Amino acid sequence: MMTSARIVIVLGGTGFLGQRVVRRLQEHGCQVSTGTRFPEAAAAQSGFASNGIRLVKTDLADPDGLAQALSGFGAVVNCIGCYAESRGQSFQGIHVEGAQRIARIVRRNDGQRLIHISGIGASLHSPSAYVRSRAEGEAAVRSICPGAIVLRPGVMFSRSGAFFGDLQKIVDRLPVIPLFGTGRTRLQPVWAGDVAEAVCRLLDAPHARRKVFELGGPDILTYRGILQRLTARSGRRRVLLPVPFALWRIAAAVLWVMRNPPLTQAQVALMRQDNTAGEAMAGFADLGITPHSAIAMGLL
Repeated sequence: MMTSARIVIVLGGTGFLGQRVVRRLQEHGCQVSTGTRFPEAAAAQSGFASNGIRLVKTDLADPDGLAQALSGFGAVVNCIGCYAESRGQSFQGIHVEGAQRIARIVRRNDGQRLIHISGIGASLHSPSAYVRSRAEGEAAVRSICPGAIVLRPGVMFSRSGAFFGDLQKIVDRLPVIPLFGTGRTRLQPVWAGDVAEAVCRLLDAPHARRKVFELGGPDILTYRGILQRLTARSGRRRVLLPVPFALWRIAAAVLWVMRNPPLTQAQVALMRQDNTAGEAMAGFADLGITPHSAIAMGLL
């Protein structure tokens, strides 16, 4: 008999992480729905309608409609996020006000559980509006809904090419590869499938003792080190060129006018500081998960 906590809606379920969370929840035997602003467009994507996934229209700007959409579910997983602000969405609107709205609805729906996806490095004191908004959203969610669980994944990769595949394209095309600063920023890449599995384990647990989990993979590498590995794999000679962060910020500001900019201020901000899990924080080990190594998987 399916328990109420296993009837789940994944908000942002058509995104990079959201799709993986939906698939993994299905594998765990959950009844899953996907919340999206554009259900008609999502229905055309492979794997949704054909796999029996119900698409639910959810719009953070429509509180009444959102409340109606979230009713009847035992759990809500909020995977909604944005890296680039536009006329229709802002960091404050998505990460803070939207997260608050979701948390208030969950609190009113007695017994409903909430898992909120944030990111490693979220800080109220960050000079970056993106990073601050992530931290403000976390604080708001936990204040409104004390039982909510926050997951902070590191930079995520997949077998289909996300992150390492994107960097490999740069290595293949450019004889000179610009670095963020000197390239010494440390990253702890995490397989998106492991983050999705963490969501499932937490939904299965009746009461999680810890409320914030930082999820990083087993490999801690510098950005320069990652590019050196990819360059060696490709057998190409490449020059790694240090570029000051001030120039990166200017480039991101210029590219902001594009519909899908290849570089955003948020990405530049994230590369200014190490993106690794805190040693004192709860993580994969607390969930009984051994995270996958990108190196062992042959992706790096």
